Amino acid sequence: MLLGLLFILFLSYRAWKMRSLSISGMIGAFLVGSAIFLGFAWKGLFLLGCFFVSSSLLSKVKSKQKSFLQDILSKGDQRDIMQVAANGGLPAIIAVVYYFQGTNDTLYITLFCLSLAAANSDTWASEIGTLSKGRPRMLFSLKKVERGTSGAVSLLGSFAGLVGSFFISIMSGFLFSLSILDVLVMTLFGFLGNIFDTVLGQTVQIKYKCKVCQKVTEKRIHCSNIGRKSNSYAFMNNDAVNFTAIVLTTCLAFLIFT
Repeated sequence: MLLGLLFILFLSYRAWKMRSLSISGMIGAFLVGSAIFLGFAWKGLFLLGCFFVSSSLLSKVKSKQKSFLQDILSKGDQRDIMQVAANGGLPAIIAVVYYFQGTNDTLYITLFCLSLAAANSDTWASEIGTLSKGRPRMLFSLKKVERGTSGAVSLLGSFAGLVGSFFISIMSGFLFSLSILDVLVMTLFGFLGNIFDTVLGQTVQIKYKCKVCQKVTEKRIHCSNIGRKSNSYAFMNNDAVNFTAIVLTTCLAFLIFT
């Protein structure tokens, strides 16, 4: 156990040194990693690593072409503790419950893997989708918007989300000896998490319209002015949307599988 905790601490520290995590993100990664190691040992930790490493690498791919996102997104490439919790919080909770249940019930394993597949699907869709040459469209109105806008979809981003979900699902199959059917179902649920995230991003995620340049961003202050809320009913930030989408996906899977 001690060896595992030291390994998690080392990885969290290295991620901070590589500027993939902020200091708070490093603390969050250690807590999430420790909880997952408690429940699913090295297999769970390896699967978490598949998500984190792949996501971090994708954030660096063609980073210069993504520089425009700094003008839209409220946070940068360095993940803080809230971003870590949004993506890894539920898998960590499932791992702790699995540990204290003291059972080998595959349901918990499936839900754990599925929740990471949903997180990975959304992350890959966001990181790769922003590289699309054409402008994405809002899911419901089909209106063309700027790349990086929450709630928008593109063919490239959707395909990346599906591949991201399959990546975690197939790794889960190898690590936990799951069937091909389990892998396929997990892939679909993981991609569904990405769809939930898109819907929430369009409907309830808070966005602001700059009074100066008229650009819609996640930043409350833009062009040195406080922006207007683009939707009076929106109240959730991006981290809350990510966490909620993963929770909805996992709860739906739980209701279907039990």
